[in-house]
Amino acid sequence: MPSPAISVSHLRKRYGPVVAVDDVSLEVLEGEIFGLVGPNGAGKTTTMECVQGLRKHDGGKISVLGLDPRRDAARLRQLIGVQHQEAQLQKRIKVWEAVDLWSALYVKVVDTDALLDRLGLGSKRNAWFMTLSGGQKQRLFIALALIHEPRMVFLDELTTGLDPQARRAIWTLVTDIREGGATVFLTTHLMEEAERLCDRIAIIEHGRVIEMGTPAELVRRHCPSMCVVFTSDGDGVAGQLTELAGVLAVESDGNTHTLRGEGDGFVTDVIGFLSSAGIQVRGFRTEMPTLEDVFLKLTGHGIRD
Repeated sequence: MPSPAISVSHLRKRYGPVVAVDDVSLEVLEGEIFGLVGPNGAGKTTTMECVQGLRKHDGGKISVLGLDPRRDAARLRQLIGVQHQEAQLQKRIKVWEAVDLWSALYVKVVDTDALLDRLGLGSKRNAWFMTLSGGQKQRLFIALALIHEPRMVFLDELTTGLDPQARRAIWTLVTDIREGGATVFLTTHLMEEAERLCDRIAIIEHGRVIEMGTPAELVRRHCPSMCVVFTSDGDGVAGQLTELAGVLAVESDGNTHTLRGEGDGFVTDVIGFLSSAGIQVRGFRTEMPTLEDVFLKLTGHGIRD
């Protein structure tokens, strides 16, 4: 079992009467991508900033790579890389100038030209920050976070507002960071992102962790049912489907039939039944539950401010 890179125990943080983080405990293991997910205002960013040492917590204990993020801040800065949710640079700073500025903050830095090339920014060395696209800006912030080859990388709402192409390119970069030996701790409210990237996730709601595990574990635990949807022009198909054992619900809308059930063999059982019953099928698809289904079940469907 890998050692914990981050250990958080009974973390609390409040702003006046508002409790932003309420008794949060979690561990991030070395070499994994760990995601903290939750609705807007759930406490994700505050938790991450306390772990980084940017905010002073009101209670609990935090250890990052064996260091206290407040007491050992100077030592820890040399070991972690950070990308902030609201990061900005001067409009007219050039990419190479930003890289040079960040390089001066660390004792040891990587080959910055090679890093920019790796992140697809080699041709943008002389470009002003204000001329970069949203995806290019995010890749620059990743470059600045990786400039000293950190052991631990923090990514806060990394792909919010990006188009699908830019988002997927950055997902690949995050995976590359982990494969390069670093541990990644990220926050997101995009469930597809968490499901694609994270080895484990913690769901935070109203400042409290309400569930934790791998995406697959959480889906099996909270949304075990799946659906089979098919179309058939045959007569009396809806009546025949009620004979299939293990089906939790059957819905028919004209020639389209939806079956909901549970278990690894459910889809196979449906296919076998359709074949043995001689039901001619024109279209067939499965709808599997996702982490988004789990998220909505646990946190609700209401819109958050």
